[in-house]
Order: sequence, then structure tokens, then C-alpha cells
Amino acid sequence: MQFDNAFIPAPLSWSSPFIRWQGATADVSSLDLAVQVTRDALAARRFDTSRVTQLVYGTTVPQAGSFYGAPLVAARMGLAGVGGPTLAQACATSVACIAHAAAAAQLSGGALQLVVTADRISNGPLLVYPRSGGMGGAPQTEHWVLDSFAADPWTGESMVHTAEATARDGGFTRAQCDELTLLRYSQYERALADDRRLQRSYLQPIVLRQRKGEKVLEADEGISPYSREGLAALKPSLPDGITTPGTQTHPADGAAGLVVCGRDEARALAGGEGVVRLIAAGFARAEKGRMPKAPALAAQRALAAADCTAQALGAVVTHNPFAVNDLWLGQQLDIPLEKMNALGCSLIYGHPQGPTGMRGVVELVQTLRRQGGGLGLFTGCAAGDMGAALVLAVE
Repeated sequence: MQFDNAFIPAPLSWSSPFIRWQGATADVSSLDLAVQVTRDALAARRFDTSRVTQLVYGTTVPQAGSFYGAPLVAARMGLAGVGGPTLAQACATSVACIAHAAAAAQLSGGALQLVVTADRISNGPLLVYPRSGGMGGAPQTEHWVLDSFAADPWTGESMVHTAEATARDGGFTRAQCDELTLLRYSQYERALADDRRLQRSYLQPIVLRQRKGEKVLEADEGISPYSREGLAALKPSLPDGITTPGTQTHPADGAAGLVVCGRDEARALAGGEGVVRLIAAGFARAEKGRMPKAPALAAQRALAAADCTAQALGAVVTHNPFAVNDLWLGQQLDIPLEKMNALGCSLIYGHPQGPTGMRGVVELVQTLRRQGGGLGLFTGCAAGDMGAALVLAVE
């Protein structure tokens, strides 16, 4: 999937902090989070919302009112005349939303698209499905989050099983997973330098309105303090496995977004701070029960569509719910592990599903801007052994 007139004004991309599930945002609807974070991000950037022609909304966990999706989010932001699709593709949702917006902008001559993603993994809904054939009409129930995390209905196994299967195929060890996690944690800590000066440029605070005033969440909440000794003391998540709670991500809540439009409008909106050219997207499905392999497959498709090699990339950001993901990607694409995730990643700061990839794209843009521009790749896995990737260039 290629794009030739889809751009992001570099300043018009943002993410909220990610809050570990059952934390400060446990009772905040992701719809409320989407509206507040997006509205405040656009206001802080002095963006004229009358420019928006379509709002693309990405979310994966149903909330009260989410049947109305994108039109509801737009209306609550004061964009009563704006509508658009609501997309869900598990952890690939952000790339799917960006690809849709890029295609829409391209087909409409550069019309401006507002892309919003949000999810609350905390307190997921319990769904009740009527079943007249059950004894006494007893319904079938599903806990949207916990049951989905527990097992893929097709394979009958959890996502941790996919990490272990991929680790066996790649010949990876627990020591490699522990070392990779320590590397990613050190990268995240470096990104907090100068009182989080860099993070503050793209992390839009979450504002919680409470009876006794407002509570402002400016930084990620629930980050574990990783150490070599601490990781070594953890038990494997599966018997005889190499993945532990320290080498996999944690669920979280959050929101993120960006603007996609044509080249000329992007340059005007960037105010001299640079634009991001969307070049290509790729989606792929790995073999059954091998989810961590999918990002490499998706990346290869996106790179082929962009007529680009992995060696030409200036930066790589991944959604890596397991350390195994990055080990496999590095092995398959011959990308040094140190070249990935300069500002941290979902392995460390958590995974709210819908907005996880969006934050990765935002941090990829920031990394390339610090380097003076260049080509970048975002790639990550998703439920169902899926992967999604995006190739872009900061100009």
C-alpha cells in the first residue's frame, strides 16, 4: 500500500501518557479520554478545527456510547458536521487508522483527516449474549478483555504461547530476553532527561475532573523499575518457558492522535518545524500461533512497497509486547537491537491496544527529527498472528 500525497505536519502528532491498568484512569471512559486529550492537544497547537473534513477513530474495547464512535467523538469536540469511520484491528488499529486517513487524504486531493485513537483496558466490559437454546434461556457471557487475553479462539492458546513458540523457532534464550528488556528500559530512562523535556513536547496531559478539582497526569504511570537481579528472580509465565512478567508488556489506558493532509497544507500547518511523508503501509499474518513473527513480515511488505531496504532506515520503533518480538525482527531484517526504540517502547511503558501504535509513530517522528530527518519504520504485532507496519520520512 503506497501513498504519494499524504503528510503529517510534524507538530500535529501527540500521545497521552500511558497509565497502567487499574490505575488513575481505571474509571475514565476511553471516549472521554479521546475527547479531552485530542481537544487539548489541538488547542495547545493552535489548530483550527474547522479544517477537519473527516475524523478517523480507532478503539478496541467497547465503552458506553461507543456504538456511535467517530461521529460522537467529533460532535463532543465541537465538530458537529464531521463524521468518519471507527476502526478496530486489535494492536494494529493505529496503523490501520493512519493508512485509512492517508488513502482518504490522497483520494480527496489532500483533504485534512484527524486521526484519534483511545482505549481503556481497565475494567473491560462483561458482555451478555442472549441464547434462547440455553437451559432456561441462560445467556452466554464474555469478558471482553480478560477472555481475549486468555486465549485466541482459533488456536486455544494465549499470546504468551506465541512468544514461546517464536522463541523456540529463533533459538532465543531467557538471558537474551532479559538483556533486551534492560536495553529498552535504559533507552526509556534516557528519554526522561532534562525533566522529561523531550517527552513534554509530545505527551499531552490527561486531565481528570474530580469533585475536589482537577488531577493532571503528565507522565506515564506504573513503570516497573527494571534491574538485572530483579529480572533474574522472576518465574517464567509458562512452565519451562523463557518469557517472564518482566519481559512482556502490561495493559494500560491512553489516547493518541495526529493530523494527515496533503503536502501543501502540511507545510503550512507545520510552521517551519518539518513534515512527515507517509510512504507505505504493510499488513501481514504469520503462521498459526506465531504472533511475534508478524511484525517482520509486515515490515518487509511495507519496505517493498516503499522500494526501501532495512539498511536505509534512520530509525525503527516497534510495538513489542514481548522481548521476543524485537529479537525476531532484528534477526530477520538484520537490524541492530540498539537501532530500535530510542525513546522507549510498549514493552516498558505499557499497551492500551488502540493508541499503542500511534504513540510509536509519534516517537518515531520525534527520533527522526532529532537526527535531522530521514526514513523510519514502525512495526508491531496484533492479535490473530497479525502484523502492521508503516514507512515514513521526516523532511
